[in-house]
Amino acid sequence: MSTLPASPRARRLAWTVVVVSAVVFGALAPFAKTQLARIWAFIPVYESALVICDLITAILLFGQFHSLRVRSLFVLAAGYLFCALIAIVHMLTYPGVFSDSGLLGAGPQTTAWLYMFWHGGFPLFVIAYALLKRGEKERAPLGRGWPLALALSAVPLLVGGMALLVTVGQALLPDIMQGHRYSPAMIKVIATVWLLSVTALAVLWRCRSYAVLDMWLMVVMCAWLVDVALSAMLNGGRFDLGFYAGRIYGLLAASFVLLVLLLESGMMYARLLDMMEVLHRLTSTDALTGIANRRAFDQELECEWRRATRGASPLSLLMIDVDCFKLYNDSRGHQAGDACLRAVAQALAGATRRAGDLVARYGGEEFAVLLPQTSGADAERLAQRMCDAVLALALPHGASVAGPHVTVSIGVGSIIPAWCGQEADSRGDTAPSARLVAVADKALYKAKYAGRNRYATSGLPVAMHAA
Repeated sequence: MSTLPASPRARRLAWTVVVVSAVVFGALAPFAKTQLARIWAFIPVYESALVICDLITAILLFGQFHSLRVRSLFVLAAGYLFCALIAIVHMLTYPGVFSDSGLLGAGPQTTAWLYMFWHGGFPLFVIAYALLKRGEKERAPLGRGWPLALALSAVPLLVGGMALLVTVGQALLPDIMQGHRYSPAMIKVIATVWLLSVTALAVLWRCRSYAVLDMWLMVVMCAWLVDVALSAMLNGGRFDLGFYAGRIYGLLAASFVLLVLLLESGMMYARLLDMMEVLHRLTSTDALTGIANRRAFDQELECEWRRATRGASPLSLLMIDVDCFKLYNDSRGHQAGDACLRAVAQALAGATRRAGDLVARYGGEEFAVLLPQTSGADAERLAQRMCDAVLALALPHGASVAGPHVTVSIGVGSIIPAWCGQEADSRGDTAPSARLVAVADKALYKAKYAGRNRYATSGLPVAMHAA
C-alpha cells in the first residue's frame, strides 16, 4: 500500500509539516545552548517511546515486505529495527539513568558514539532503500522466509558489534565528550553524520516516484536534520534547550512513518471491506436478472433450514418456471428472451413483501423463492400474487400453450424441518434441505401437467383466478 503514489492532499500535508519544522527550528536555534534542568527521567521516557514506535514501524514494514516481496521495503524495515535496538542500548548505557556511568560497561564516550552510529546508520538504510527502489522493476522479488531470518540475526549482530566497540573498545575511538559538554573532535564527527542525512534526503528526492512512503520518509529526514542540528551541532552539550528539543524532534520523526502506515492500514482495511462487499454481490447476484443466483440460494436454503430446525418453524419454497420459454426464445430471439427473464424476475421480486424472502434465479428460465417462517397457506397466496404479477406484464407470447402472454407455473412446497430432519437423514439424502426442493419441484410439474399458468401444491393444482 505504501507503494501507492502520494495524493496532492498528502503532499500538501507533508510540505506543511516541513515548513512548520523549519519555522520551529529557526525559532529555537538561537537558544539551543540555553542550559536547562537535568531531568533524568526524560531519557528513559523518550527512548522507550522511540523504541516502541520504531519496533511497530519495523513490524508493519516487514508485513508489507511479506506481501509485496520487494527489496526496498525489507531494507527500510531493517533500518527501523536497527534504530529500535540501538536506542535500547543507548538508554541502558546512558550515564545517570540506571547507574552513574551506565550499564553494559559504558564509559564517558559510549552514549555519544552510539548516538553518532545511530543517527549516521539510519540514513544509510534510507539511501539503500531509495537506490533499490529505482531498480526494483528489473529485479526478481525476494523470498519471504529467509530475508526475515537474515534481518532478525544480522541487525542485532550489527548493533551488538557497535555496542562492543563503544564499550570494550572505546579506547579506539576519539573523545567527543568532556563531561556533559562536547569536545572539539565532535565537530567533524557530527558534520559527517549530518551530511549523511542530507545525502539520504537528496537521494529520496531524486527518486521522483513520490509514493506515500517516500513522501513521508523525506519528512522524516528533514526532522532528522533538525534533530541532529539542535541536539548535537548548535547546542553545547547535554540537558540544554537543543538537547531536549532535538530529541523531541527525533521522536516526532519516528512517529511520522508509523502514523502513515497505521492510517494506510486503516484505509486499506476499509477498501478491503468494500471489495469484499463488491465480490459478495458479484458472487451472489445473477448478472442477467439482478436477483440472487443459484449459489446464494443454496447457501440461504441451508442457513434457513438450520434456523427452522432449531425453532420448529415452517419453511416454504416456490419453484417457478416460465411457461414455454424455449418457444419464446426461438420465435423472438435471445435478446428478447433475456429482456423477458429480467422483467419476470423483477415482477417476482416485487410481489414479495418481507425482507427475509429470497427470490433467486435457479437456472435458465427457472426461479426459486425461499420463504422462511411461512406456512403453506401463506406461500400459496404469494404464489397466486406472483402468477398475477407476471401475467400483468402483458408480454406477448403467441407460441405459448398457456395463453397469449408470458405466464409462469409455480410449485409450492412447505415443510417444518424439525419434523422431518431425522427421517431425511435416515434415507441418506445428500442434504436434509433437498427434501423441500424435491417437494416444490414435484408440485411444479403438477402445475405444468394441469395446463400451466397456475400454481400447485403437494395436493391438487390450483388454476389462476383470471384464467
